[in-house]
Amino acid sequence: MREGADCSGKRADSLEDSTHYTMARTMARRGNMKVIGSGETLGAAIEGVDLSRRLDEAGVDAIFKALGEYGVLRFPRQTLTARQLADFSARFGDLEINVASAYQEPGIPEVMTLSNIVESGKPIGFADAGQSWHTDMSYSKTIAFANVLYGIRIPFRDGRALGATEFSNMQAAYDDLPADLKERLAGMTVLHGFNKFWEMMRREKGSKRPPLTEVQRKARPPVSHPIFLTHPLTGRQVLYANPGYSMRINELPEPESDAMLAFLFEHQLQQKFRYTHRWQEGDLMIWEDIGTIHNAVADYGPNEHRLIKRCQVMANRFFPAN
Repeated sequence: MREGADCSGKRADSLEDSTHYTMARTMARRGNMKVIGSGETLGAAIEGVDLSRRLDEAGVDAIFKALGEYGVLRFPRQTLTARQLADFSARFGDLEINVASAYQEPGIPEVMTLSNIVESGKPIGFADAGQSWHTDMSYSKTIAFANVLYGIRIPFRDGRALGATEFSNMQAAYDDLPADLKERLAGMTVLHGFNKFWEMMRREKGSKRPPLTEVQRKARPPVSHPIFLTHPLTGRQVLYANPGYSMRINELPEPESDAMLAFLFEHQLQQKFRYTHRWQEGDLMIWEDIGTIHNAVADYGPNEHRLIKRCQVMANRFFPAN
């Protein structure tokens, strides 16, 4: 994405009620797929598809369409290898290899392991990934389009799934901003930094992750993106800032930038914009990162084991890098 690029564009008709930010619970068929909307601001389950098999182009197009409509999609009862997960994810764009270069699937570095399991005294995955509000890859010149996560082992306590993933709708958050603030901020850019989230996890969450090395920091220097983007699937405007990586609004003095970002972070996390997914083993989740932010809920202990495989789809088909 070009820094300071024009993010104006014709806004599509709203998919949600502008006051309540909820959608009617719906069911629709797209080919062999049955799409069941959550009835909330985000979220749908898609039944009738085996993702271990290669989808035809119509199936991929149907998922793109559902992502534009619902933002967060669940495919229950899947059984996938790491190779099948990567192959499915790659149908939506180029896959990222994480800058941390750790806990990658042998021979398939695009697949990362998220887990609190320790074997022979060594962790098998990132135990604390995503445990604060953010959107992935906003710190990159080429931003993320989607996350694809496959739940292999999910912790339960008293019959209730733990380790939910929370989402917030950034198209609805933009819509709900005061008109004069939208006008004032239009054309401004936000600086995003990878190290902000990393150090926050070490400082506030008790993370055991080590500091980034100099090589890792140089691989991900801070970058700027427009504060408002046009969503490539819906044509609607998006508030593209998040508490995890957004550092400052470049066009404002630092104290004013700090106050404005604090306001925007509080605004975008209002309950009316939010949706929670409670995992089941075999869930394949895909969500788009441009119109949502998310948070991994860490409500499980070290002996309540969680194992998830993850791919990151980049948005270079929509926002080419410099």
